[in-house]
Amino acid sequence: MAEPDFPESEYERRLDRAQQAMRKEGLDALFFTTEPEMRYFTGFRTLFWQSPTRPWFLIVPQDGKPIAIIPEIGAPLMASTWIDDIRTFSAPHPVDEGISVLVSSLKTYQRIGMPMGRESSLRMPMQDFEKLKSKLAEKSFADASPLMMQLRMVKSDKEIDLLRRICKIGSAAFANAANLFHEGQPLKEAFRKFKIELLQQGADDVPYLVGGAGPGGYYDVISPPTDRPLADGDVLMLDTGATKDGYFCDFDRNFAIGHATDDVRTAHEKLVQAVAAATAIARPGKTCADLFKAMTDVLAQDPGNVGRLGHGLGMQLTETPSITAFDNTELREDMVLTLEPGIGLRDGKMMVHEENIVIRAGAPEFLSTPASAEIPVIAD
Repeated sequence: MAEPDFPESEYERRLDRAQQAMRKEGLDALFFTTEPEMRYFTGFRTLFWQSPTRPWFLIVPQDGKPIAIIPEIGAPLMASTWIDDIRTFSAPHPVDEGISVLVSSLKTYQRIGMPMGRESSLRMPMQDFEKLKSKLAEKSFADASPLMMQLRMVKSDKEIDLLRRICKIGSAAFANAANLFHEGQPLKEAFRKFKIELLQQGADDVPYLVGGAGPGGYYDVISPPTDRPLADGDVLMLDTGATKDGYFCDFDRNFAIGHATDDVRTAHEKLVQAVAAATAIARPGKTCADLFKAMTDVLAQDPGNVGRLGHGLGMQLTETPSITAFDNTELREDMVLTLEPGIGLRDGKMMVHEENIVIRAGAPEFLSTPASAEIPVIAD
């Protein structure tokens, strides 16, 4: 059976904070259908969420421990967590995918909160959710997105320790770039070698690896790799979301193949300067919009189609808040953020740069090993 990622006290602390917030908001229970929220409160971690066949539910009452309402196949693993109240249903099922158990479990609560806002999703059939609401017609459902955002944005010391470990692994893998990448290497092979390096350095998994390569920059940062060989004058960028015990790192590095043009050197230096400008003001009380402005002032460019210059980080590759001009979320101590400025180059090309930091009372702590302003050159 799996070992818990955290001691029971970590989950008790999370539950206590949630229940205090629920009392302030007048919520009798929280209702979740998605993996991050279930894992946050229970420690239930499995890749079985990759299958959309079965729904999974969690109720967090205003008083008492969370209640798991899950398919029977998940009962043994859930029993290894700190959760005592585990109610199961047969799934897949032709008629009742846990709705009857869910209705009987929720009927004692009047005002039920669930995530409804930005970056939320409903992981159950819409038809079943409509059936649930009709059977609980006398109950009210309220948006709990702001409540959950405030809870999850601020990380515990134990969470930060995990994030520090996976960022150290990512930094070590990038530091070995000269032994991984070379001119003439197909981009697919570069991706494959880097994934293997991350695993050998101690990552549990590499669910996310994107990047780009091209002469004097790249056109986008989300395309899958091709068989095109790396050529002299290319800029290679890899952006990794590797995991350790379910927590992500998320940062990238740029490398010049053979040589770097003056434009590329200047762009890389400016990107690092933009991160430095944001970290210089990243203190509790500042806002995401402040960080956005600090970076765009250095870049002297509109961020273009990327839309934001960073985000929250933790159990998910990207979490709230977003570092945008319109996000006035106030920074708080122990928030973990990515800083991700991008710069436009000639002919529609671009370069991006990303670091991971923890907001502290003074200067922020870098979780990723900060990149040098000078772009590294991969040469034979």
